[in-house]
Amino acid sequence: MYQRKALCTIALIVINAAVFIFLSFGGMTEDAYYMLQNGAMYLPLFQEGEYYRLFTSIFLHFGFSHLVNNMLMLGVMGWQLELTVGKIKFLLIYFAAGLGGNVLSALVEMRTGDYAVSAGASGAIFGIIGALLYIAVRNHGQIGNVSGQGIIVMIGLTLYYGFTSSGVDNFAHIGGLLTGFVLAVLLYRKKDAESGAGIYR
Repeated sequence: MYQRKALCTIALIVINAAVFIFLSFGGMTEDAYYMLQNGAMYLPLFQEGEYYRLFTSIFLHFGFSHLVNNMLMLGVMGWQLELTVGKIKFLLIYFAAGLGGNVLSALVEMRTGDYAVSAGASGAIFGIIGALLYIAVRNHGQIGNVSGQGIIVMIGLTLYYGFTSSGVDNFAHIGGLLTGFVLAVLLYRKKDAESGAGIYR
């Protein structure tokens, strides 16, 4: 049976991997200062006008395991969402959620004064998960091979791990999740799936 390709998801994985490989030749991607020099998010610099960090930080990862974990999640969840809503809506949700996650994280840091160098695609990926959650609810708890209950369990476990571990930007995850959910409410129509945007043909 012919399986449609989620080309944008594949492209994002390739771009993230390429950026990581490129940076690995120039220094240690686990080093916060090195990542800061290459576009990681840091509130004091953002407040000085380096607004591009909201975007560039989405493509940076602290070490190989950070990259692999995020890309595996992007591959599974992004594939599902892209084939359901289409390329343009998928990319809109992905990048808006990445930015939304960074904005919420920055707002929390402004309030607490606890600044940290941050990077990673997980805010954008949580946006995908938030969008899938809404779509699953609209489709009686199921979207392709993913169930709404499974998504909720995954969200709960991931946030629990984040809040009980150090070095995890939980508010970027929450901001991305909420952004993705809200955008799915605005963008998703059940006719998308009914008109041929399903997983298999």
